[in-house]
Amino acid sequence: MKPNMKETPDFKRIYTDLLDKKFPDKKSKCQKILSKTTLSTLDIIRLNENIFGQKDKETLVFNQQHRSYCEQSIIEILEYQKKNNYNNTQIALKFKLSRNSVAKWKKKYLQIEL
Repeated sequence: MKPNMKETPDFKRIYTDLLDKKFPDKKSKCQKILSKTTLSTLDIIRLNENIFGQKDKETLVFNQQHRSYCEQSIIEILEYQKKNNYNNTQIALKFKLSRNSVAKWKKKYLQIEL
Protein backbone atom coordinates (compact mmCIF):
# COMPACT_ATOMS: atom_id res chain seq x y z
CA MET A 1 0.00 0.00 0.00
CA LYS A 2 1.16 3.53 -0.71
CA PRO A 3 2.26 5.46 2.41
CA ASN A 4 0.10 8.50 1.55
CA MET A 5 -3.20 6.62 1.41
CA LYS A 6 -5.48 6.90 4.39
CA GLU A 7 -6.86 3.75 5.93
CA THR A 8 -10.11 3.92 7.82
CA PRO A 9 -10.24 1.97 11.07
CA ASP A 10 -12.25 -1.23 11.14
CA PHE A 11 -14.96 0.17 13.40
CA LYS A 12 -17.02 -2.99 13.18
CA ARG A 13 -14.21 -5.05 14.70
CA ILE A 14 -13.33 -2.36 17.24
CA TYR A 15 -16.89 -2.11 18.56
CA THR A 16 -17.42 -5.88 18.49
CA ASP A 17 -14.27 -6.42 20.55
CA LEU A 18 -15.23 -3.61 22.92
CA LEU A 19 -18.68 -5.09 23.47
CA ASP A 20 -17.30 -8.61 23.94
CA LYS A 21 -14.71 -7.57 26.49
CA LYS A 22 -16.21 -4.67 28.42
CA PHE A 23 -19.94 -4.39 27.70
CA PRO A 24 -21.38 -7.85 26.93
CA ASP A 25 -24.72 -6.75 28.41
CA LYS A 26 -25.11 -4.09 25.67
CA LYS A 27 -24.22 -6.35 22.75
CA SER A 28 -27.82 -7.27 21.89
CA LYS A 29 -28.74 -3.57 21.79
CA CYS A 30 -26.02 -2.93 19.18
CA GLN A 31 -26.38 -6.13 17.15
CA LYS A 32 -28.62 -4.62 14.46
CA ILE A 33 -26.05 -1.94 13.63
CA LEU A 34 -23.10 -4.34 13.80
CA SER A 35 -24.80 -6.76 11.41
CA LYS A 36 -24.44 -4.26 8.55
CA THR A 37 -21.67 -4.90 6.05
CA THR A 38 -20.33 -1.36 6.29
CA LEU A 39 -20.85 1.19 9.02
CA SER A 40 -21.63 4.81 8.22
CA THR A 41 -20.64 7.74 10.39
CA LEU A 42 -24.17 7.82 11.80
CA ASP A 43 -23.94 4.14 12.69
CA ILE A 44 -20.75 4.78 14.62
CA ILE A 45 -22.35 7.70 16.47
CA ARG A 46 -25.36 5.52 17.37
CA LEU A 47 -23.09 2.72 18.59
CA ASN A 48 -21.18 5.17 20.75
CA GLU A 49 -24.40 6.49 22.28
CA ASN A 50 -25.73 2.96 22.89
CA ILE A 51 -22.55 1.84 24.61
CA PHE A 52 -21.43 4.92 26.52
CA GLY A 53 -24.70 6.86 26.85
CA GLN A 54 -25.06 10.63 26.70
CA LYS A 55 -22.08 12.73 27.74
CA ASP A 56 -22.02 15.98 29.66
CA LYS A 57 -22.42 19.24 27.74
CA GLU A 58 -18.71 20.06 27.62
CA THR A 59 -17.85 16.67 26.11
CA LEU A 60 -20.68 16.98 23.57
CA VAL A 61 -19.43 20.39 22.42
CA PHE A 62 -15.85 19.14 22.09
CA ASN A 63 -16.87 16.02 20.18
CA GLN A 64 -19.16 17.99 17.87
CA GLN A 65 -16.29 20.25 16.83
CA HIS A 66 -14.25 17.23 15.77
CA ARG A 67 -16.90 15.32 13.86
CA SER A 68 -16.78 14.75 10.14
CA TYR A 69 -19.39 13.11 7.95
CA CYS A 70 -18.90 10.91 4.93
CA GLU A 71 -21.00 11.48 1.83
CA GLN A 72 -23.17 8.45 2.62
CA SER A 73 -24.03 9.84 6.08
CA ILE A 74 -24.81 13.28 4.71
CA ILE A 75 -27.20 11.81 2.16
CA GLU A 76 -28.78 9.69 4.90
CA ILE A 77 -29.36 12.80 7.03
CA LEU A 78 -30.85 14.71 4.10
CA GLU A 79 -33.15 11.78 3.25
CA TYR A 80 -34.25 11.62 6.89
CA GLN A 81 -35.02 15.34 6.72
CA LYS A 82 -37.08 14.93 3.56
CA LYS A 83 -38.92 11.84 4.84
CA ASN A 84 -39.91 13.52 8.11
CA ASN A 85 -40.62 16.97 6.63
CA TYR A 86 -38.04 18.66 8.86
CA ASN A 87 -36.74 22.12 8.13
CA ASN A 88 -33.01 22.89 8.43
CA THR A 89 -33.32 24.01 12.05
CA GLN A 90 -35.16 20.86 13.10
CA ILE A 91 -32.72 18.49 11.40
CA ALA A 92 -29.77 20.44 12.81
CA LEU A 93 -31.14 20.05 16.33
CA LYS A 94 -31.91 16.36 15.81
CA PHE A 95 -28.37 15.49 14.66
CA LYS A 96 -26.55 18.25 16.62
CA LEU A 97 -25.35 20.03 13.48
CA SER A 98 -25.16 23.65 12.47
CA ARG A 99 -27.89 24.97 10.20
CA ASN A 100 -25.16 26.27 7.90
CA SER A 101 -23.79 22.75 7.44
CA VAL A 102 -27.24 21.45 6.54
CA ALA A 103 -27.76 24.28 4.05
CA LYS A 104 -24.36 23.64 2.41
CA TRP A 105 -25.05 19.93 2.19
CA LYS A 106 -28.45 20.51 0.60
CA LYS A 107 -26.94 22.88 -1.93
CA LYS A 108 -24.19 20.42 -2.83
CA TYR A 109 -25.92 17.03 -2.66
CA LEU A 110 -29.46 17.81 -3.73
CA GLN A 111 -28.24 19.38 -6.97
CA ILE A 112 -26.58 16.06 -7.79
CA GLU A 113 -29.94 14.26 -7.63
CA LEU A 114 -31.68 16.71 -10.00
